[in-house]
Amino acid sequence: MIRSMTGFASASGALEGWRWSWELRAVNGKGLDLRLRLPDWVEGLEAALRKQISAEVARGNITCNLRISSAESDGSLQINEAHVDTLLTALHEIEARAMDAGVSLAPSRASDILSMRGVLEQADQAQDINALRAALLAEVPTLLHDFNEMRAQEGAALAVVMQEQLTEVENRAAEAAALAEARKAETAAQLRRNLARVLDNSEGADADRVAQELALIAVKADVTEEIDRLAAHVAAARALIGLGGPVGRKLDFLMQEFNREANTLCSKAQSTELTTVGLALKAVIDQMREQVQNVE
Repeated sequence: MIRSMTGFASASGALEGWRWSWELRAVNGKGLDLRLRLPDWVEGLEAALRKQISAEVARGNITCNLRISSAESDGSLQINEAHVDTLLTALHEIEARAMDAGVSLAPSRASDILSMRGVLEQADQAQDINALRAALLAEVPTLLHDFNEMRAQEGAALAVVMQEQLTEVENRAAEAAALAEARKAETAAQLRRNLARVLDNSEGADADRVAQELALIAVKADVTEEIDRLAAHVAAARALIGLGGPVGRKLDFLMQEFNREANTLCSKAQSTELTTVGLALKAVIDQMREQVQNVE
């Protein structure tokens, strides 16, 4: 089953005075872009979470938010002294290097340092958070399952729409084939007229070149190859949809091939009816490509 790149899931939990809530959401993206907004003081959480999400999701811009609060906390904050020492050492080295290079830096302010990530933390974060981290990570598989369930449901709806659009492409291609077959006699008559006109004015002309030009005229009027390729692309698209998994990139490439054949068919049309069918093909292919942009 194919899956949509858009999805949402949420979860909440509690453990020994801690309360938390998860939000996982995703929108379309060319690749996999993970944006995690997690408390800094739960060490090891981000790396583990990235690993779990990457194993379950192939494409999309994904945002994961985690909010944690303590029922026993009075909301007071304390300075993470070790982190501040590291920041001050880094600032001192930067200022020294800048001075050596003749670069003047603005003086650092305490408010600038306080606003840096990880400097202030809740006063009760000094307690052991191993159990909390384990409880949080234990919830992630369920969160991802709900997230992927929603994406699978949307993917199933996308598959239905795309199958209908592929059927319409088949019908339009069959209509184009019927029109091309019906005009064969007219095309042959036109080719004979062109041949007679060329032969009447071919004194001193290169016979091989005349033959090449006539062959080119015949090729330009024949849309059989484009119709055959459209049928092959429809079969390939149906196979990818049936295969499921992260096939969005392949489907997107296939849409380019669909569009190329429709453009060529229009350029070869040489009749109002066939041009109309070609334009209808381009319209449905464009609609299908919009759907494909949502496929993982």
